[in-house]
Amino acid sequence: MDINTLKRPIMLVAGALTLFLLVQSFAGIKGFSYIGGQNINGTISVSGKGEVIAVPDIATFSFSVSEEAPVVADAQKRATEKTNSILDFLKKNGVEDKDVKTTNYNIYPRYEYTGDRYGSYGTGKRVLVAYVITQSVEVKAREIDTAGTLLSGIGEFGATDVSGLSFSVDKYDDLVKEARAKAIAEARVNAKNLANDLDVSLVRVISYYDQNPSPIYYAKSAMMESSYGMGGDMVAPAPQLPSGENKIISNVSVTYEIR
Repeated sequence: MDINTLKRPIMLVAGALTLFLLVQSFAGIKGFSYIGGQNINGTISVSGKGEVIAVPDIATFSFSVSEEAPVVADAQKRATEKTNSILDFLKKNGVEDKDVKTTNYNIYPRYEYTGDRYGSYGTGKRVLVAYVITQSVEVKAREIDTAGTLLSGIGEFGATDVSGLSFSVDKYDDLVKEARAKAIAEARVNAKNLANDLDVSLVRVISYYDQNPSPIYYAKSAMMESSYGMGGDMVAPAPQLPSGENKIISNVSVTYEIR
């Protein structure tokens, strides 16, 4: 048997195999094109807004006590006695221990210069005068109506700096959920109305976006009162501290599939 006779069956098998692979490849490409080219139902996007107004029920502020003495221990003793008297006052006026927190405690030396500090002969000398103790405390008043009394009281007990007064809502997360629920409900109504106008049906939610809500603070006008006692002694007044109101706003965007 010659070589040409042997090659013919091999070539026929190779050709048939090649043809089979081409057919399968074409079928796969056609199937892929069909899957990727499926018609996608239309969508509509709507938005909703929810608002919740709340009156703040917590007042937060900070105060500091500062004392100095030639010896650190003496300065600490004075600062501690003054701080403890303020803390006792706060506790007697309804502030719980969990709502009082030390935020800073510093000890540092205070120097003064004697002689000619800036003279050309360098006669100035730095001398240690005292050690300064400063303690800062943050206070949270849950009975907001007492905030004015607390602020004036701590001043009488020796607080050297009072700052950071702010008003907030205790159950803020619950108010955020309430505002979000209102926004979603409004978006749902808007989607139904729009679908009715377009004569289509809502199928399902495709996407949802929630803009993180943040409170908007509306302060009411305030007047700080001052008064003086008899005999020329100044009496520390309890300031009026209008807390205003907080508006929590939630904005959502929802996309629906329609048919």
